[in-house]
Amino acid sequence: QVQLVESGGGLVQAGGSLRLSCAASGIIFSINAMDWYRQAPGKQRELVAAITGGGRTNYADSVKGRFSISRDNPKNTVYLQMNSLKPEDTAVYYCAVEPGGHIYWGQGTQVTVSS
Repeated sequence: QVQLVESGGGLVQAGGSLRLSCAASGIIFSINAMDWYRQAPGKQRELVAAITGGGRTNYADSVKGRFSISRDNPKNTVYLQMNSLKPEDTAVYYCAVEPGGHIYWGQGTQVTVSS
């Protein structure tokens, strides 16, 4: 079955950086677009960044110029490099994939940015 395992979250001061990783299994990784979402307390889950199998990327306006999504197909892993972090980036970050129209989620990793 499809499994997504995120890692790399933590507590960081404003202006700092973190890199999230998501290891995928149970899918043909190289052909699937991969997404990073986040959900802050009391807010809806929102799409942060996406990358196609061919490496084309898309970002939410709130993170453009600060976050970078990338993938390593031989390692079945997608990354989210987060720079210049702000307190409003505090959320649980989720990796997601949607093969065949069904979306699968990882367990999430907490990112907390202190001011």
